[in-house]
Amino acid sequence: MARDRDFPEQKPVKVDWSDPELQSLLRKTESWQLDKRRNFTPQDVRIHLRWSTGAPRPARLLDLHADTIVLQTDFPLPAGEHVRIDRPSGESGAPLWGVVMQSRPGTRADEVTQGVHLHWLRRADADD
Repeated sequence: MARDRDFPEQKPVKVDWSDPELQSLLRKTESWQLDKRRNFTPQDVRIHLRWSTGAPRPARLLDLHADTIVLQTDFPLPAGEHVRIDRPSGESGAPLWGVVMQSRPGTRADEVTQGVHLHWLRRADADD
């Protein structure tokens, strides 16, 4: 098979990681995060399973859309689970209601070490 001339062979580039200019650039990028989530400030919330008035469990509200909710917990939730989400008392609005559509363990390094589970809920409190 002939080699494609549009894609020349790439040779490794030697990098001097102790170069002061490179170190300065790397320091500027230390706080950067690659994240697909919108510009939504996560909130600590309490959730009730099966929409009961039983003991609430801690969770984190990661994102909120008109028809979906993204939650983070330290425990799994099965698909179809009904969830009531109580936001902090300073937040305006009634509790959120949702049904788990998808749930999975976290895949980022920090999520794996902390035992994080991520859940996507279909909102049941939105006007249809």
